[in-house]
Amino acid sequence: MTAGTAISSHDLSTPAPTLQCRLCGSSELRSFLDLGATPPCELFLTAEAAEGPEATFPLHVRVCDTCLLVQLPPLITPEETFTEYAYFSSFSTSWVGHARRFVDASVERLGLGADSFVVEVASNDGYLLQHVVERGIRCLGVEPSVNVGEAAREKGVPTLTAFLTPETGAQVRAEHGAADLVCLNNVYAHIPDVVGFTKGLRAMVADDGWVSIEVQHLLTLVERTQFDTVYHEHFQYYTLLTGQRALASGGLTLVDVELLDTHGGSLRMWARPSEVAGDPSARVREVLAAEEAAGLHTAAGHDGFAEAVSRVRDDLVAFLIEARRAGKTVVGYGAPGKGNTLLNYCGIRPDLLAYTVDRNPYKHGRFTPGTRIPVLPPEQIAADRPDYVLILPWNLRDELLEQLAYVHDWGGKLVLPIPTLEIVG
Repeated sequence: MTAGTAISSHDLSTPAPTLQCRLCGSSELRSFLDLGATPPCELFLTAEAAEGPEATFPLHVRVCDTCLLVQLPPLITPEETFTEYAYFSSFSTSWVGHARRFVDASVERLGLGADSFVVEVASNDGYLLQHVVERGIRCLGVEPSVNVGEAAREKGVPTLTAFLTPETGAQVRAEHGAADLVCLNNVYAHIPDVVGFTKGLRAMVADDGWVSIEVQHLLTLVERTQFDTVYHEHFQYYTLLTGQRALASGGLTLVDVELLDTHGGSLRMWARPSEVAGDPSARVREVLAAEEAAGLHTAAGHDGFAEAVSRVRDDLVAFLIEARRAGKTVVGYGAPGKGNTLLNYCGIRPDLLAYTVDRNPYKHGRFTPGTRIPVLPPEQIAADRPDYVLILPWNLRDELLEQLAYVHDWGGKLVLPIPTLEIVG
C-alpha cells in the first residue's frame, strides 16, 4: 500500500486481534484512552482518493494489569505504514539540530572515532547520520521506507532498506561488524513485535557496546494531556519502568536515562548488553521514583486520563465555533500525524479549519485523513492573512512561534491546542 491511497476493502474484513499484552502475554488489559475510530494518521489522501471511502480503525489504548505496558492492538502493520512514508525528519530544523547535538555528545561520551561503527534504526532521510558521516565515522542506517531511505542515500548516508528483526540484526553484524553504538529515535513505540525488535538491537550491538533509545515519556504525555501523540503507528507508550522491562526482553539492561524536551517530553534510555551493564545510574532511580509518585507504577494509577483529554477537545472546538460565528478565519500550520489524531477526535473539518499548510511538498495538494482538510504550501498563510493560525505540531512550539511571527504583522494570532488552549497575540 502506498501513502495517500484508500485502504482496500479486504482490510475491512480483517478479524479483530486477540487482546493480549505484547510484552508479557497477559490478557488482563484495562482501558486507558478511547479516541473512537480514525484512519491511519499518515495516509494523506490524493484528490481522487478523497472522493472515495476510507477505512477507519479503533484508537483504543489499554494498559496491561501485569507489566503495565500501555499499548494499542496491532490493527495495522508497519509494512502498510512505512513502506512509503510521508514524514521526512529534515524538514524540522530544530530536530536536525537536536540530532547534531546528540552525535557530538555521543562521540565525546563513548570515545567514537575513525575505527568505530554506528547504526541508526529508522534512520529516515539521514537527518542524524549525516553528522556521523561528516565526522568520518563509519555508519549505516536501517530504514524500511523506500522513499525516505533514498533521500538519505542522496546525502551520502549508507542505508539498508529493511525492517529490524533478529535476522536483520544478525545480517548487519555479519556484513558490517558489531556496532559500538546503535541509536534509534522515536521508533521504539512503532514496533508491534517489541521483543523481536529488541533482540534485533542486541544482535547488532557489540558485546561491550551501547544502545540509545529516544521515546516519548508516558509521564509527560499524561501530565501535559498530549493525547494527540496516540495514533495507530504508536503501538506502545513507555514509562521508564516499562522501557526497562522491554529492553530486558531482548537481553539489554537499562543503565542510564536522560529527560529531554523533544516531543513534549521524552526519555533517552541508555542500555548495554546485560552481561556488561552493571548497576543503573542515580538518574534511573530518580525517574522511576517520579513515575511511582505519579501513580504510573500501578494499573489503577493510569485511570482518569480520558476525562482530561475530553476537556482539551471541548475547549478547542468551542474556540473554533466561536471564531466561525464571529466571522474570523482560522487555518492550520503543519500536517503531522499527531495533528490528524487531534482533528479526527475533535471532529474538525474544513468548516472550522479552512486548510492547513506544511513545508513538506509531498503533502501539498493532498487532504488530511478522515477530516479531509486541504494541505497547501506555507506561503498560503501570508497570501490569505487569516485571523488565527492553529499550530498542530505544538511540540515544535519555539521553532514555529519564531517562524510564524509574521502573522502578527496583520493582527493575526497563533493558537496552540495542547496542553491547554493558548492564544498568542
